[in-house]
Amino acid sequence: MSREFRSNNNVVYSCIYHVIWCPKYRRKVLVGQVETRLKQIISEVVQKCQCEIQEMEVMPDHVHLVIEVDPQYGIHRLVRQIKGASSHTLRQEFSYLRTRLPTLWTNSYFVATVGGAPLAILKQYVENQKYV
Repeated sequence: MSREFRSNNNVVYSCIYHVIWCPKYRRKVLVGQVETRLKQIISEVVQKCQCEIQEMEVMPDHVHLVIEVDPQYGIHRLVRQIKGASSHTLRQEFSYLRTRLPTLWTNSYFVATVGGAPLAILKQYVENQKYV
């Protein structure tokens, strides 16, 4: 399998991460219109930050994201941007989220580099999360 590399002005890279995060108290609030809107918000933030989503799956109580990020931008900054923008927007648009949760997201998240795992296998794993 050939690997594609991206570049900016001074770095050639292939930094792909698997990121998972949950709503506060692991509440199952990411369903229906909230799920649809969350996917839109994540896509907008990622596009604005010039990163690329490889795979995304929103479960009722957590989010899986496989994403390629410029190492100079940093995965920590991207996750902070996504969680901040999505929390602000979703809590404005869906008022019941404000009454059920003090904040939408937990402060923590999981991140791992994809490393040697074939990207196709990781994509399949994330896609199949709905059926587990």
